[in-house]
Amino acid sequence: MSELSHEGVPTEITDPINAQILAVSEDQIDGFVLEPFAEIAKQAGLPESTVAERLRAMLAAGVIRRIRQTLMSTNLAPGALVAWQVPKDCLEFAFTYMAKDDPFSGHVVIRSTDTETPGSGYRLWTTLKVPQAYSMTKHCEFLKEQVGAVAYKTMPAKRLFALGVGHIRRKAIEPGSRSEEPGRVIGVNIVELGELDWRVLTALKREFTVEEIHSEPWRKRARDAGESLDEFVRCARTLSTRGVIGRFSTFLEHVKPSSAGTRVTRYNALFHWRVPEGMEIAAGKEVGRHHIITHAYWRDAGPEFGNVNIMAVAHGTDKEVVLEHKFLIDEHLREAGIDILYTNVFWGGRSEIKPSEISPVEYSSWCRRVGCNPREMLADPSEKLEAGG
Repeated sequence: MSELSHEGVPTEITDPINAQILAVSEDQIDGFVLEPFAEIAKQAGLPESTVAERLRAMLAAGVIRRIRQTLMSTNLAPGALVAWQVPKDCLEFAFTYMAKDDPFSGHVVIRSTDTETPGSGYRLWTTLKVPQAYSMTKHCEFLKEQVGAVAYKTMPAKRLFALGVGHIRRKAIEPGSRSEEPGRVIGVNIVELGELDWRVLTALKREFTVEEIHSEPWRKRARDAGESLDEFVRCARTLSTRGVIGRFSTFLEHVKPSSAGTRVTRYNALFHWRVPEGMEIAAGKEVGRHHIITHAYWRDAGPEFGNVNIMAVAHGTDKEVVLEHKFLIDEHLREAGIDILYTNVFWGGRSEIKPSEISPVEYSSWCRRVGCNPREMLADPSEKLEAGG
């Protein structure tokens, strides 16, 4: 078998070695690492050659959607969670447009609630990043016109309390399981970068091809950025200390089944809570300590959504188990002395997950492709830059 042949290599997430690798590679490699595949191997207790072979095979089979160095885009570009109210007959078109034709919309999800509740008419949810200097409002108005939306609500993150995926590790989590320490409080401050920084980031964040999964993966990326490996690594490490480098991660195809019918997850739940004003950080830290939570934020959603201010995402294969997780988080909040004034669950249906483009150069190019004048899409002086996605 040649080095890049995948014949006979197990690709299912249920394979013990694959599960061992994925338990590390999904969300355990923080920051910039010079030899990321060697580090995955070290933490997984496996030879690097085995890790590389399995990751290549899973990526080629589509079990892994992408492998890439993630960025802390909350610190690189103004962003928000956006809920869109779209006429029923436009919903599928709007989903496809956001997923395929807008590089700045990331997670695109059609959501629903079990009953009619505040905000249940907002079926399409996206994350949106608009590169520095450009206007989120103008971008949303452009998208609104393109997809025929009736209304939209932008909800920038004010703080983050959990940020990581780890679906494989979370499969066996018991409802109520939580850490002894509260969730982190992560700020969302925009970091200004220079031309070299953007060149290195652009090369860093590109998705890995099967052929690129090997030792010294950054050597070619350095050449792509027009830098020596030493200068590339120096800049990447500096960016990491500045808080704009996230994890080196493998992302599973967690919605569609594999060729063998295996699903990573079946239910994607967006939990909503309204807690008393002034208690947002305390509540977010308590939510963020629960192991089932992949993302937790303070977002002010306004009257359209019952004035909720804490949101979190959880995944599972059994709806009742996901709801039990939610029930026990509610109980924990109350035990911590935090009143729940309102709560809700938005369930994810059809979804498309992709990284949001954050490069100002790419935004200018996109404007020209869609017939916009880049200057007319610039933020007005009065428009506040807010981070969060």
